[in-house]
Amino acid sequence: MPLPMLILVAGPYRSGTGDDPEKIEANMLRLEATALQVFRAGHIPLIGEWVALPLMRQAGSRAVGDAVWNELQYPTAARLIMRCDAVLRIDGASTGADEDVRQARLRGIPVYRRIEEVPEADAKGGG
Repeated sequence: MPLPMLILVAGPYRSGTGDDPEKIEANMLRLEATALQVFRAGHIPLIGEWVALPLMRQAGSRAVGDAVWNELQYPTAARLIMRCDAVLRIDGASTGADEDVRQARLRGIPVYRRIEEVPEADAKGGG
């Protein structure tokens, strides 16, 4: 079995929400449910917002889409993709997730569209 990959889970976060916090949370829960499946397949899941949101808080973002949010949200994902081994793009309209896929293809790393496409990994190192 291959070693675990660092896999960015990309999909709608803000898209289609009208910035409604409940809809954004529903999107985040969907991303996290997929991340759990990636973990159970033996890999290390990553969601860009897991990194970007704390940075935004520290930088003083007050609302989704404000200047600080825009400064950090998409550049964070772009930098993460530079270190990821693959991207899992879940369904749903999302300009940011589409950009993640474009960046992954430029890097030549796999882009999966369904969890079933992600190969199982040897994840025995988890004590």
